[in-house]
Amino acid sequence: MNSDKKYSQFALIREMMQTPDILRRFALKNTDKVIASIKKQGKLFFTGEGSSRIFPAKNAMYCAKRAGYKLNLATEGGLQACSYDLSDFVVFGASNSGQTKEVIRLFDRLKNVGHQHLYALTANQNTKLESLARQTFILSCGKEDAVAATKSVAEQALFYQALLAAMQNTDISKKFAQLADAFNQALTMPIDKEIINAIASAGTIYFAGQNDGVAEELTLKTNEITRKKSDYLEGTYAVHGVEEVMNPDDVVILINPFKSELEKIKQTLADGVKMKVFAVCDENTIFPTIKVPDIGELGNYVYLAAGWNILVETGVFLGINLDKPQRARKVGNEFIG
Repeated sequence: MNSDKKYSQFALIREMMQTPDILRRFALKNTDKVIASIKKQGKLFFTGEGSSRIFPAKNAMYCAKRAGYKLNLATEGGLQACSYDLSDFVVFGASNSGQTKEVIRLFDRLKNVGHQHLYALTANQNTKLESLARQTFILSCGKEDAVAATKSVAEQALFYQALLAAMQNTDISKKFAQLADAFNQALTMPIDKEIINAIASAGTIYFAGQNDGVAEELTLKTNEITRKKSDYLEGTYAVHGVEEVMNPDDVVILINPFKSELEKIKQTLADGVKMKVFAVCDENTIFPTIKVPDIGELGNYVYLAAGWNILVETGVFLGINLDKPQRARKVGNEFIG
């Protein structure tokens, strides 16, 4: 992916290409109130729908657990969360539009029972969600014209990760320039044409990876960008029975795979099913590998960028209008007052 006309004609790609600078310029502001709330409660619940929850929430939880943060962190979609006891949790709801029906229903329910710790993260001001929250943070990325959320997803995730780091008196902003450069490199690096041809010809595109939001978010983006069927195989699920329904024309893309399981994946999927297996990793693997820079605890954003690159190259190869899906909507389930 680059700035050539065949790419830049699409709002989706223009917004992806804006993301490195959004990450570079990101600044955490006015968070004293929410940090005090989280420290007092010791429990934080992330909610949202689709891309506003998958990568932002799961990346934050993954990084916090790896760093040993002593917090009770959880996430769920808005409607299921309505059946949970969240009275002791600080609740953060992410919705670019501020009009996502499921999140608003949860916040309305919690506010009606006197919940005091509701916070929102949106890309728009003066929304229904903002009216229900104690404090709302507005993303700097601006409005997205493409149906598939991209630059907002990355900024939401960085907000959460920087917020949790700040609670530990850790400033990760010194690494944002390195992150932006690595993100841009992963986003624009050439992808082997044989890899794109195989993905474009696949019946189903599987993503396998850790439960950190990256592979799962790319699974959703596959539907929106390539219009192909996709599935997310968490952890080592790829070698625990799903091979029974896989086909030789399917493809699996391993995101930051567990190195100890690569031989088993080869035996089960590459040799057993005869399907194509590719890896996105910071080092070469036994499979054809799209190699990305290693930048430590911010690496998940780089994996996400590489995944965007793969999907865009596939969509462009297939001649798809990336900005005009036939059924998907910008706001999947909008609250109408």
